[in-house]
Amino acid sequence: MRLNGAGLHSCEAPWDLVRRMRASIYVLGPLLARLGEAKVSLPGGCAWGPRPVDLHVSAMEALGAEVQVEHGYLLARAPKTGLRGGRITFAISSVGATCNALLAAATARGETMLENAAAEPEVVSLVEFLNACGARIEGQGGKTMHVHGVERLTPAPFAVIPDRIEAGTFLAAAGITGGELELTGCAPAHLDSVIHTIRDMGSRVDVEGDRIRVRGEIPPRGVHVVTEPYPGFPTDMQAQIMALATVGIGPSVITDTVYHDRFTHVPELVRLGADIRLDGNTAVVRPCGGLSGANVMATDLRASAALILAGLVADGETKVSRVYHIDRGYERIEEKLRAVGADIERVQEEGP
Repeated sequence: MRLNGAGLHSCEAPWDLVRRMRASIYVLGPLLARLGEAKVSLPGGCAWGPRPVDLHVSAMEALGAEVQVEHGYLLARAPKTGLRGGRITFAISSVGATCNALLAAATARGETMLENAAAEPEVVSLVEFLNACGARIEGQGGKTMHVHGVERLTPAPFAVIPDRIEAGTFLAAAGITGGELELTGCAPAHLDSVIHTIRDMGSRVDVEGDRIRVRGEIPPRGVHVVTEPYPGFPTDMQAQIMALATVGIGPSVITDTVYHDRFTHVPELVRLGADIRLDGNTAVVRPCGGLSGANVMATDLRASAALILAGLVADGETKVSRVYHIDRGYERIEEKLRAVGADIERVQEEGP
């Protein structure tokens, strides 16, 4: 993919685009830094829980911007002299807010310090890209980062890192079906916690270079999972591992400490016959004797993946509606699964 930002002229990210994906909030920092102002719709995206943008706003304000909310839009304006370096302390570790702050601070005057920054591989990769473009950022992969503002960034070629959540989803697919898969072009080091969990559930996982070979064990064993910021178990794999746990021989306990209410997939898995009980941000999954096909609705990106995984082993036919969610995080997932033996097809293209 070739990107050319030379013709950028509008500072507005409209609702019709932003509502489709929460990650659209990432344009706030770059627009503010480049054009001196930004008008970004408050994001939509996955339909679960309040995920406020206050960390993004406070980061921009720490760099000297004024930010207001009017008619559903964030209106941000930099000082006439441009953004200036500052100290940004995140109340909680946030990948999105860390990335937005880095994008804005890269060309701000002076030095910016980020404290309690996110350390996920995606953040490290962003820093490596910005540095390749001429930025001066230090400390990536740690909780404290220093950004020495530069006057401008220049184009640079860059290779995007493999998607660890897509790879983890296919590991879970092998686990839930008892199948055998070899994933190539992976970054296994980014998947340590997921690989460890899949192994704990009985699957055999072998790693060699950028390849992962997994052989699922049916039925899987129960497991205790707690999601945490990287390098802990990722919240973006919580729904998929829950789907795997539904067909286990023992109870599983899954706690999400990152997003306490990220459980909209639970009632849909229950519709398929799963035995799941929610208590706050903890789900207890007990053996159910097997899943049965039903019509279910995807409420968000990872819930979509979980329902597809469950459908692979449910007796009869499972129809997952609102699959437009899944296309934001998986490219042609039905084609990839069909290529390794799944009986799956996209019946109708859907849109939000």
